[in-house]
Amino acid sequence: MRLKSIFTNSFGILFSRITGLGRDVLMASALGASVWSDMFFVAFKLPNLFRRIFAEGAFTQAFMPSFVASRHKGVFATAIFLRFLLFLMAFSLLITFFPEPITKLLAWGWDAEQIATTAPLTSINFWYLDLIFIVTFLATLLQYKEHFATTAMSTALLNISMITALWLYMREDPKTVAYALSFAVLIGGALQISVHLITLYNFKLHRLLLGGWKYRKVKDVEEEKKHFNSLFIPGILGNSTPQISAFIDTILATFLMTGSVSYLFYANRVFQLPLAIIAIATATVLFPAVSKALKNNHETEAYKNLNQAFWLLAFLLGASMIGGILLAEPIVWLLFERGKFTSMQTLETVNVLRMYMIGLLPFGLAKLFSLFLYASHRHKKAAKIAVYSLITSVSFSLILMHPLGASGLALAGSIGGWVLFIFTVKEVGTNRFLDIIKSKRSFYFVGMMLVFSAMMYFLNAWILTFIR
Repeated sequence: MRLKSIFTNSFGILFSRITGLGRDVLMASALGASVWSDMFFVAFKLPNLFRRIFAEGAFTQAFMPSFVASRHKGVFATAIFLRFLLFLMAFSLLITFFPEPITKLLAWGWDAEQIATTAPLTSINFWYLDLIFIVTFLATLLQYKEHFATTAMSTALLNISMITALWLYMREDPKTVAYALSFAVLIGGALQISVHLITLYNFKLHRLLLGGWKYRKVKDVEEEKKHFNSLFIPGILGNSTPQISAFIDTILATFLMTGSVSYLFYANRVFQLPLAIIAIATATVLFPAVSKALKNNHETEAYKNLNQAFWLLAFLLGASMIGGILLAEPIVWLLFERGKFTSMQTLETVNVLRMYMIGLLPFGLAKLFSLFLYASHRHKKAAKIAVYSLITSVSFSLILMHPLGASGLALAGSIGGWVLFIFTVKEVGTNRFLDIIKSKRSFYFVGMMLVFSAMMYFLNAWILTFIR
């Protein structure tokens, strides 16, 4: 297992997520959990949804196996890039001229006045989708060369851009802050593209794209493009269940009390930190290696990586889940309770965070096991599993949203995560999973989690005596 690459990628993601938390701390101070924070988060939700689908999901996991197998890599890569970019630019122009219908789609529970106020923010933020697709495409080429640091670190540029906007405008009225943040999103996306282009040049990969453009009329890639299409469409569903679920939860939250969209956003930001630096970092590093191993019929090597990565994720995600549940109040208090973010809003966010954390372990492990479905081109199986998870999540959201509010939406997502994990393991191979957990490491895992739970319980009690 490539531990050095995993830790390098994790460090880069950690740095990006720390700057992201810094951004959110300033945002909470400037906007709190208010009407304007809700409006910005709704406007940013759709491009952010597609960012996660592209950067952590369907595009990379459909493109990588196809690119590895391609006989004309430059031509294939150029053809896919141009097709997607032209489509996204046309879509973004449509949203620019008609932003209100898509805003209404994001916030069914809002009145016409609030939709009209949010629509311009939606049209600005949506252009980030075009920028982040370019970033994702370049990042996938770098992953093929097993270089991960640039992509992991680059998200920090988006956060730094938004932090700068907040620093300059946070004393202005909320409307000005929301617009400044929206333009900062586009500046951050342009900075991300810049650093990827520099790295691409250093790896001499620009020659591959230039050659692909020169010989773009080669007909041999038509079958490869069709194969990519057959993987990409189900891949959208197969790897995007948490994002689609969160997107639907944002819509449902607009029917709840003011601030519910913001509670979900702030809590999800904390939840995403361990998920990204542990599970996503590991899966990103292993995916090219697993794809190459399975293509060359080296199954033993591929499943050896699975065994080692499973226990790394189990221990780290298990500890994070327990710590997140038991220390939720001190975490939210430390990060967000200042300025316009009140103690009542802290408690609401704490409840949501605890419900999210219940799903951390299954979502992270499902990310690992799903690698083997995508690397072996079983994208349709992954899509079916994702549909089961999504139906479960949405059903429980509708059941729990009124008695539990935003916390019920988060809990429903976690229940969907467990369904995703169980069915993914079943498809990869229940026997393989049982072979892994029959190890004596299982006893160490249970023992360490019990000890860690006791430590976190007493630590939480001690901290609360000071902050209450």
